[in-house]
Amino acid sequence: MIKIKPVLTEKSIADAKNGKYTFWVPRGLNKPKIKKVIGEIFGVSVKTVSVMNYKSVVKTSIWRRRKTVQPARKKAVVVLKGKDKIDLFAGEEKKKK
Repeated sequence: MIKIKPVLTEKSIADAKNGKYTFWVPRGLNKPKIKKVIGEIFGVSVKTVSVMNYKSVVKTSIWRRRKTVQPARKKAVVVLKGKDKIDLFAGEEKKKK
């Protein structure tokens, strides 16, 4: 099973109104696989997929006693065909009001 997690920020929710949906995806997935998985999970037809890779980052605390590591990640922005929608992003918008 492939884990796909939605990115729920102000910008991603605003983009969802225009048909662009943002997800964190496993680093091993390429664009055709992301397109296939999103289509199967949400039952929509995907037009395009854009991908951004993030490197892992090591952050140190103010006194340099503790180091935290943010793992490497991949973010995918998916544009849907026609008037397809993913209700997951619309639900977050209603909760905020």
